[in-house]
Amino acid sequence: MKTSENESASSPLGAAIRHGGANFSVFSRHASKVELLFFDRTEDSHPSRVIAIDPLTNRTYHYWYVYVPGVQSGQIYGYRVHGPSDPSRGMRFDSAKVLLDPYGCGVAVPRSYSRDAAAAGGDNAAMAMKSVVVDPRLYNWEGDRPLRRASSRTIVYEMHVRGFTRHPNSGVGEQTRGTFQGLIEKIPYLQQLGVTAVELLPVFQFDPQDCPQGRVNYWGYAPVSFFAPHQAYSSRQNALGPLDEFRDMVKALHRAGIEVILDVVFNHTAESDHTGPTQCFKGIDNRVYYVLEHDPSRYANYSGTGNTLNANHPVVRRMIVDSLRYWVEEMHVDGFRFDLASILARDSSGEVMSNPPVLWDIESDPLLAGTKIIAEAWDAAGLYQVGSFIGDSWKEWNGRFRDDVRGFWRSDAGSLRQFADRYLGSPDLYRHKGREAEQSVNFVTCHDGFTLNDLVSYEQKHNEANNEDNRDGSNDNRSWNCGVEGPSDDPAIVKLRNRQVKNFFTVTMLSLGVPMILMGDEVRRTQHGNNNAYCQDNETSWFDWSLVQKHADVLRFVRLLIARRLLRDNEPESQRLTLSQFIGQAHKAWHGVKLAQPDWSDHSHSVAFSAELQKEGIVCYMIFNAYWESLDFELPQAGIEETDPWHRWIDTSLESPHDIVEWQNAPSVSGSTYRAGPRSVVVMWASLGVDPTPGV
Repeated sequence: MKTSENESASSPLGAAIRHGGANFSVFSRHASKVELLFFDRTEDSHPSRVIAIDPLTNRTYHYWYVYVPGVQSGQIYGYRVHGPSDPSRGMRFDSAKVLLDPYGCGVAVPRSYSRDAAAAGGDNAAMAMKSVVVDPRLYNWEGDRPLRRASSRTIVYEMHVRGFTRHPNSGVGEQTRGTFQGLIEKIPYLQQLGVTAVELLPVFQFDPQDCPQGRVNYWGYAPVSFFAPHQAYSSRQNALGPLDEFRDMVKALHRAGIEVILDVVFNHTAESDHTGPTQCFKGIDNRVYYVLEHDPSRYANYSGTGNTLNANHPVVRRMIVDSLRYWVEEMHVDGFRFDLASILARDSSGEVMSNPPVLWDIESDPLLAGTKIIAEAWDAAGLYQVGSFIGDSWKEWNGRFRDDVRGFWRSDAGSLRQFADRYLGSPDLYRHKGREAEQSVNFVTCHDGFTLNDLVSYEQKHNEANNEDNRDGSNDNRSWNCGVEGPSDDPAIVKLRNRQVKNFFTVTMLSLGVPMILMGDEVRRTQHGNNNAYCQDNETSWFDWSLVQKHADVLRFVRLLIARRLLRDNEPESQRLTLSQFIGQAHKAWHGVKLAQPDWSDHSHSVAFSAELQKEGIVCYMIFNAYWESLDFELPQAGIEETDPWHRWIDTSLESPHDIVEWQNAPSVSGSTYRAGPRSVVVMWASLGVDPTPGV
């Protein structure tokens, strides 16, 4: 039945419930005909209803739209879009394919889903992903809002939703392992750890079959929808289950004081190159959504995955911003980490723009103000913008921190100066912008590369299980196996590796900037030397919860380290400095084994650092010894009186529980020197004429 003119509208895009029905709107500049398809069930091979959108009455500009009465939330739908099939002109319309709505807020995936069917000729209706009509107003948020925690008080835990609870020993029920609900059940663990934000690997609906040789895309960097949560991460089987379960997870995390940051992929899609499937954008308007080569039948590949989203095209740009606004406004997320964000600086010909519109749109959007935006400031085509990413509000994954801190603890020649810069917030990278240290997101490990356990256990990658002849993954890991490749029962090797793990944690947590740790590093999770486990949906990638007991000493160390992120306990949180802020504001001095005599030469592998803040009444002294022998460091005067003692908080060369103690219970240290063990960190504090017990 044809609806009246005033009921149909080109805005908003997607499916919008209103007036006892739903309005559908989709953009396609080059289409000749658009059909809206309704399905009764996800597996249906034929639509129950087909509505041809009238181009004379229901097309304005390049927007095709129609109001359909009686449609309710949960309705399954898709599009068939007709137009030229002429790859030489960049046109890839295929009216045989059922297409997802680019603005669809839900995705239904049939059990028979086939990526190959979307790439081959012919009708793929029964095997195609389909969109779901969603009415976000139906959910009760119970007063929840994004937390808006300051970056200076943020500790990020990068994690994989499925991998966190999928292991049989997770203690999560069989039906909820690997789901948003499973994560909810493990929130007490995150609270006890002390992290303030989880950064979730992609949770937008992705194509798990986007993986060579029939393997599984585990990480999720293969999006097919920028508005819908991934169906397989829901324990609920109905079409709206993923949406509700995701929101339940966000609400539960917020109640626990934990922010939710999403790893978002706006640089490419799962439709891949000219041989890839037609799932959505390729069949709706290929020339609009993708960056094409000079030969329009081929795709620019700055992402390394086959295609590149045309992010600075006005329509695509609007879609990206609309997606971010949706996830903040309707899904209550607190921030975003942008995968290969430098691609978003490229124009439709692939050239790097000095002022990319999409990046400024994201930064300046009023609804996104206060939302954390973090850039992975490089791409797969060699563009590297760490320290020079556009804008005023963007934080950056600091890949230089990762590399230089690894090099220092590997005792690389000439690594000390770079290490010192990284520790103080990378002023060599960010001082020219006059930004705070929190511009830098500091990490030593992330999902892409070795785990922290493997960083100290392997010198070579071992990716044979990926079936790519060990060619995939980075060859530059800056790792050191402590003398033996892989697992070892040698007590000396085990002890050294444990110490190195604690060294990395201490530097990451105390450096100026926003610290980020990888899921499971706090219990020495291993991937057996695989530094590119993107296709390993198995125990290689899953959190093995037996490690919580096996490496309880490391977990204890990390918990106590995180617990002292705020300098004093007897003041409101908003008035307390973090240790990182304290170091940033303090009077600072570098030392060597002799006071005020740091050795910055290429052969030096140790340095000491003091930080004094009179208004806080505290002075700290830190020793970083990456040398392979013990060294005696001169100690400055601890307090106002010569007899005032230093208190040793951390010494990673000591066995647990002496490696770290509760701050206020730190034992006093006598003498004018301190012997730092080989490859160790020592952190001491003293009170400047103030009773340290109640406040420090």
